[in-house]
Amino acid sequence: MRIDRADSEAELLGTPASSREIVKVVAGDFEVRLAESAAEVDAAQALRYRVFYEEMTAHPTPEMAARRRDFDAFDEVCDHLVVLDRRRGDGPEGIVGTYRLLRRSAAARIGRFYSSAEYDIQPLIDYPGEVLEVGRSCIEKDARNTATMQMLWRGIALYSSHYNIQAMFGCPSLPGADPSQHSLSMSYLYHHHLAPPEIRVRALASRFVDMNVLPPGSYDPRKAMARLPPIIKGYLRLGGYVGDGAVIDSQFDTTDVFVIVKTEIITEKYIRHYERGMREHD
Repeated sequence: MRIDRADSEAELLGTPASSREIVKVVAGDFEVRLAESAAEVDAAQALRYRVFYEEMTAHPTPEMAARRRDFDAFDEVCDHLVVLDRRRGDGPEGIVGTYRLLRRSAAARIGRFYSSAEYDIQPLIDYPGEVLEVGRSCIEKDARNTATMQMLWRGIALYSSHYNIQAMFGCPSLPGADPSQHSLSMSYLYHHHLAPPEIRVRALASRFVDMNVLPPGSYDPRKAMARLPPIIKGYLRLGGYVGDGAVIDSQFDTTDVFVIVKTEIITEKYIRHYERGMREHD
């Protein structure tokens, strides 16, 4: 696997101070931006732990359980998008949502993209232009609403615009590690949203779970769409595609699928919305 090296040492060291304002949206009591300190990254990791390991059924390592944080080596090189509810605070205490963002330069620093442990992502390594891997998305339970999710999307749109991201990808999950429980969802995704061959990522042979389970026409596509997790439905509504094959993630107790979104749709939609809102407040 080849990952293009960053053009400069500064790129390899994460978001430089001069770029910290590339994502900055305030809407009422909410703000979305990149984490600006180790304390804010720590708060995002604590939020991830509460959601993935305490509320859901992921299995922490002993060190994670002792610290009550979800963390790995990728956290050191990623940008961390955060949504703050400023009624709770303007810093770490205000964080109610997060997304982890990994560009080529950061992947070069650590040697791979996170999803390469589950999928052969060479079609995206070879993709012309900048690509962005997204993951570890979660929102505090009492902040799960459309407004918080829209703030995260607006942040991704601004980030993608700044870095001229051409394609975004990641491994959102279906809850539970028994793929037989997801025959309807997986079949619908395979039959209606499979990526075209030139960008079709495939699960590694050792982890491949066939998504083509139910025959086409044997189920109601609308009911299948309704059963998908909100984050996957959101990607599909933006024109997203899925890769070939699902993967069981034993640590997180999930069935993962691979999603690719060409980001011009996200960027155009949300930048236009943001600029309209700014004009209305001039």
